[in-house]
Amino acid sequence: MKLTLGQKAALIVVAILIVDQIIKIWIKTHMMLGDSYSIFGNWSYIHFTENYGMAFGLEFWGKFGKILLSLFRIAAVVAIGYYMRHLIRTSKATTGSIVGLALIMAGALGNILDSAFYGLIFNDSWGQVAQFLPDGGGYASFLHGRVVDMFYFPLVEGHFPSWIPVWGGEDFIFFRPVFNFADASISIGVVYILLFQRKLFSQD
Repeated sequence: MKLTLGQKAALIVVAILIVDQIIKIWIKTHMMLGDSYSIFGNWSYIHFTENYGMAFGLEFWGKFGKILLSLFRIAAVVAIGYYMRHLIRTSKATTGSIVGLALIMAGALGNILDSAFYGLIFNDSWGQVAQFLPDGGGYASFLHGRVVDMFYFPLVEGHFPSWIPVWGGEDFIFFRPVFNFADASISIGVVYILLFQRKLFSQD
């Protein structure tokens, strides 16, 4: 049975959401905040951290920014969904464009789920392994949950030469941000569209 573009998009979104949430729930229920395990030597780790804001551990104007970001993500997911529907219905969609948009949509949805529900269904991970549906309730209200991050790849570590302005003599790490599967999905989708599906930006 040949899948339509809409079905392919739905399959990609569902598959990414399942993988993303399985990883995050396992991390939440098996690790304490700050725990870290080496994967391959000293350049790749599973490092459990949480953030209130944007992708790759960035933060955005505290609790007020958290609500704004959550609402923006929800609006972005709805907009992407409508745009994909428009492309498919007007026969302007290609498999590549739909795959790229579905990757972005799935990643955004994955982080929305953390923000919306993790504060309600888990207790805090600080100093303990979080419990699912704890007796005392969760650690935060709706849309105030923290996004779970775990992938850390400090590929290169060193020092900036002393002659470099501002950062001279300071340590540097590349790649410093800790991220999750949903972040990776968004990034891959954006890069793929920018490199191979630029014609999307010229659609009528």
